[in-house]
Amino acid sequence: MSENKAEKRKVSASREDNAAYMNKVLPVQESFDVIQRDMLIGGRMSSFYFIDGFTKDEVMLKIMDSMMKVKEEEMPADAAQFTRTCVPYVEVEVLEDYDAVLRGVLSGVTCLFIDGYEGCIAIDCRTYPARSVDEPSKDKSLRGSRDGFVETIVFNTALMRRRIRDPRLVMEMLEVGDSSRTDVAVCYMKDRADQELLHNVISRIRKIKVGDLRMNQQSLAECLFRRKWYNPFPKFKYTERPDTAAACLLEGKVVILVDNSPSAMILPTSIFDIIEEANDYYFPTLTNVYLKFARGLITLMTVFLTPVFLLFMQNIQWLPESFAFVAVKESVNVPLIFQLLMLEIAIDGLRLAAMSTPSMLSTPLSVIAGLVMGEFSVQSGWFNSEVMLYMAFVAVANYTQPNFELGYALKFMRLELLVLTAAFNWIGFIIGCAIIIYSICFNKTLSGRNYLNVKLN
Repeated sequence: MSENKAEKRKVSASREDNAAYMNKVLPVQESFDVIQRDMLIGGRMSSFYFIDGFTKDEVMLKIMDSMMKVKEEEMPADAAQFTRTCVPYVEVEVLEDYDAVLRGVLSGVTCLFIDGYEGCIAIDCRTYPARSVDEPSKDKSLRGSRDGFVETIVFNTALMRRRIRDPRLVMEMLEVGDSSRTDVAVCYMKDRADQELLHNVISRIRKIKVGDLRMNQQSLAECLFRRKWYNPFPKFKYTERPDTAAACLLEGKVVILVDNSPSAMILPTSIFDIIEEANDYYFPTLTNVYLKFARGLITLMTVFLTPVFLLFMQNIQWLPESFAFVAVKESVNVPLIFQLLMLEIAIDGLRLAAMSTPSMLSTPLSVIAGLVMGEFSVQSGWFNSEVMLYMAFVAVANYTQPNFELGYALKFMRLELLVLTAAFNWIGFIIGCAIIIYSICFNKTLSGRNYLNVKLN
């Protein structure tokens, strides 16, 4: 019998046949955490199958104790009636095929076979190992809530449902991956979401044919939308804050949650959505507008500050007298373009080192990096103080960008602009600006629109 036919095989009324099939498919003898528990219920032989570590022991003890009190003459005629009269629990259903049974057992559901019942009783009393609901380390807010998404998808949906008590909030559960069978929740407001986008997202998720989502949300994003490698701008917005996700739902957006991922994917996306952050929702209008304006201005400066500086240094006669103080005054031992490129790589090296450094050593690392990258690097003659100043501003200004992917996309645009300016002077600068504008205007997202929310063919 082929594998597909085996998956569609119906559950038998014989407990022995069901147990033989389950023991053949599941590594009950080899794997210590796959448990088979046989017991008598109402005078009939029964078998429990569950995963150790996914089951609430106290709940199962109470359920088993209740079932063992059922007398033989009180046994119902079928499994459905048994769940109504003899299972004192909320989430119970009857499964009729082995594919659903195996999926349930491997995801933590306790499955019960009773001799004479043509069906498997699934008791969803599972619990997953999970960390506490803490504030995200990146998406911090001065006045907002202090909870954040975790790796358990049910907890994440509950955090949003707590904020939106509306019957029109729909959380549709899908499954992706032949091996991982990862749960994916598509969340939307039925009366506000773009129905065309919603249908497109759900149909694409259902058509995904992969073995697993090993990188969770990133793997799903790559399956949903095949990005062009030469356009680094992100196609999706991510957030680890349930209040931000709830606000986006109320705006008519679609939120996608992936099990084992502590962040939400938000659609559709524009450049204005990506540069937003949580504090924008918690301040008065005037403060909100100022913060957005300041963030947008700093974002532009991170892209154009060093290329414009390089352009003026290559054409010093263009520099107005009132800005003559920005010119490099010391002798240039290393060409400016190489100084800028080396510092770009050095800053990323320091960032990677900080991510991999134990917290107890982070302070000594910061002191050493500050000394080496600061005074000593200028005194050695490798770098000019002006170059160090502008690159320091760019490095710090990158952290004003709430989106990590967008920060690196802007970095790549800055590098491209530096190289073209160094190679072709002002002509290269104009070409680089045109490439940046093209990359933003023609960056097609999953909704079929670009970053400026214009429909693309």
